[in-house]
Amino acid sequence: MHGLVLFMDAPPHWLDQLIILFNNQFPESSFFSFIWNVRALLALILVSICCGSVGSLVVGGRMAFFSDALAHCAFAGVSIGFLLFEAFLAPYRPAGEFWTWVTPVMVVFGMLIGAGIALVRARSGLASDTVIGVFFAAAIGLAALIRKLIVSRNLFSLEDFLFGDPMLATADDLVALGALVVVTLGILAAIYNHLLLASFNNSLALSRRVPVRLANYAFIVLLALIVNLCLRSVGVLLINALLIVPAATGVNVCRNLRQLFWFTISFCMFVSMMGLWGSWELGTRCRVELGIPGAIVLLSVGLFVLSLFLGPLWKNRRTARAQDRLAKTPA
Repeated sequence: MHGLVLFMDAPPHWLDQLIILFNNQFPESSFFSFIWNVRALLALILVSICCGSVGSLVVGGRMAFFSDALAHCAFAGVSIGFLLFEAFLAPYRPAGEFWTWVTPVMVVFGMLIGAGIALVRARSGLASDTVIGVFFAAAIGLAALIRKLIVSRNLFSLEDFLFGDPMLATADDLVALGALVVVTLGILAAIYNHLLLASFNNSLALSRRVPVRLANYAFIVLLALIVNLCLRSVGVLLINALLIVPAATGVNVCRNLRQLFWFTISFCMFVSMMGLWGSWELGTRCRVELGIPGAIVLLSVGLFVLSLFLGPLWKNRRTARAQDRLAKTPA
């Protein structure tokens, strides 16, 4: 009976059926006995893989402000989708289909914004932060312009859009996130080395006929896709944190790029699972309701601060061990 009450009016999604079978293996009232807990856990794991896999490139390419702008430009994307839905579909489609129709608009708009920032930055000669700031202001301004109209229609909550709630993830969201993981890993497999070489030495990459511009635009489109699809499940603020803080922490403790890549993914998954579990434990044992995204963000920032002190010690210790082994190696 753990999750069956949710499906009295419609047959369950195939993924929900599998989750219910998983729920039934655990005692009632335990964490894994509730379908929404498992959905939230799966959503956070999938989001962590996507954000963690590109996080090292975002931090290494100094694109933290760029990714933040893309996340906030999603406000403009969903606002445009809202206007289109109200104008053309609301009289014919139920309100429950709002996100089904608006999500593609939001994703396409995010891709156009990312490509537009890169194009204007290349052609205008303005500093990157200036161009990003202009697009950022325009996106927030559009959302603010029609905020009251959005609130009056009650199709979605701007607060939930900003802060997010993984507990509200649906089976369809999980399927979309699973497809996003496959797309992300496939694109990175094709362009990751190109981006690393270009970030290290752009002239060298061009001399080796690396398609630097194509790789950069592909990464921008991928980043926009990740931001706009993931924020529906975890919110704008958590997306920003998972794209930046784990990779920044990894820079403090990792010795090479391969370590940084895997550390970032592992770190994202660890803080996401611990934040979810910690919020659940406090809610059930202490009756203290905490926001899951906020718990994940604060945990990740706390570990980042810890890495500032322990990271150099860890690196120095490993360097000393390597020097000792080299000294003991016979000539």
